Amino acid sequence: MTIPILLLVTLVAAILTPLITPRGNPKAAGPIALVLSLIPLVIVLYMVGGFTNLGDVTAHDWHFRFERPWLPALGLHLSFGVDAISLWLIVLTAVLTPISILASFNYIKERQPEFYGWMLALHLGMLGVFCARDILLFYLFFEFTLIPMFFIIGIWGGQDRRRAAGKFFLFTFAGSVLTLASLIYIAYLNSQMPGHGPMTFDMADLYTWSPKIGTHLQYVLFLGLLAGFAVKVPLFPVHTWLPLAHTEAPTAGSVILAGVLLKLGTYGMLRFALPVLPDATRHFAPAIAVICIIGIIYGALVSWAQGDMKKLIAYSSVSHLAFCVLGMFALTTTGLTGSVLYMLNHGLSTGALFLCVGMIYERYHTRDMNLVGGIVRRAPALGFFCIFFVFSSVALPGLNGFVSEFLVLVGTFVSGQTRDGVAFGGNLGPAYAIPAATGVILGAVYLLYWAGRVVFGPLKEPAHESGHEHAPVKDLSFREWAVLVPMAAMIVYMGVYPRLVVNSIQSPVETIAAAATGNPAAPVTVRNSPSAPKTVASALSAPAALVVQGPVNP
Repeated sequence: MTIPILLLVTLVAAILTPLITPRGNPKAAGPIALVLSLIPLVIVLYMVGGFTNLGDVTAHDWHFRFERPWLPALGLHLSFGVDAISLWLIVLTAVLTPISILASFNYIKERQPEFYGWMLALHLGMLGVFCARDILLFYLFFEFTLIPMFFIIGIWGGQDRRRAAGKFFLFTFAGSVLTLASLIYIAYLNSQMPGHGPMTFDMADLYTWSPKIGTHLQYVLFLGLLAGFAVKVPLFPVHTWLPLAHTEAPTAGSVILAGVLLKLGTYGMLRFALPVLPDATRHFAPAIAVICIIGIIYGALVSWAQGDMKKLIAYSSVSHLAFCVLGMFALTTTGLTGSVLYMLNHGLSTGALFLCVGMIYERYHTRDMNLVGGIVRRAPALGFFCIFFVFSSVALPGLNGFVSEFLVLVGTFVSGQTRDGVAFGGNLGPAYAIPAATGVILGAVYLLYWAGRVVFGPLKEPAHESGHEHAPVKDLSFREWAVLVPMAAMIVYMGVYPRLVVNSIQSPVETIAAAATGNPAAPVTVRNSPSAPKTVASALSAPAALVVQGPVNP
């Protein structure tokens, strides 16, 4: 019952926040929402503590399983569960939401109860995506996240907020319709397989039967899945909604959009496209890798040309998330591990940069890099955190970004090589890894360029509307320290000691790699625990049911 309680508590928090906020004191909505958002965080931390064998690379347990009939005549169930991959994404969601709420206390000045209610509703949708085990339940939560973010951007965004909200909704919803059609048809095909029972939308059945789908039909279904997930990431060239949405969204919206919502696309690819349609995955992997390389270089160069701080960071997400997808379609365990870490680390680094830009905007009411410079002279602590998070984003060794990019590039480099006459991974290799590595250099160029102009350099401050010089700004407040310090601590931890996360995701990653490539994975030991499956058969509901013994894919 842990996951239903988590979702129910979050739903109640979203409903209660606008209801219990005193009408005469709308500012109280922020502290109320913050306290209520900490309750799901406590439950998530309990889940981490109850996740047995978290650091054991030989164990692949599916924890906190909950299943109840929903519409059994249609094969629908309320089915939830968490493995190591989804667990860490849930942790990321549960941490970023209260931080985003705390960062909004001074930024949101109108209709505060509604804003925080929508933030908690968005929190519910994101948690539901990572907890869902039924594919239609996954899709419902996946689409539900559009509604709160649409209102967050459209009501509390910038001057062009309505166009940004509309473009965000239309782009992501249109692609998702094709994804829904593909998921339903996959479930239908599975029900027609010999020996299969009634139609079901359970992921375990999809992983077991879907590889038997004909190759050419896999191609069509894969493109349908990719239509929705690629827009959500977003991959080049379906990325055009992202810079506008990021620029017009309030700070909290930008943090959640970059930190979690973009990961719904990469998570969907990892959970469905790779293990469910392995022939299509291998066939399209080189083409997707080319698109990723274009996105890496294009996103970096366009970021370098921006004059708006938010747009610079928004286009950097196009570049960074292309790295994430590239590692995924390398189809090696090294690349897949780097891809999962990239989801987590990009959420921390880019979310932190958006927080810093939001704090700069609160002080100067502009994001124009031509009007702001030398902020380290006025606010040295804020300047320090800006540089620290820039170093994280450019993959400085010792911080979190380095581990992710290193594993992605190594996994891509060795993809397609042979060992003992057996090829492993996809069909990529050095021809893809080397041009992708230029993104590391370009990433350092545009982010250090931003840091040099805005953080360092001559002091430059915009004038007031009255024409007088800007009054000296204050450095970080206690609330802002409370926002940035946890982000910095998690970035250091993930850079210095990523072993806990890497070990915990190794088994599910190897299983996904085995299903996607057809090569045998390392043997996986399934262990019973109070919150884990009691039988090996039920444990095969993990992210691919094909677990066989054999050599480990690099």
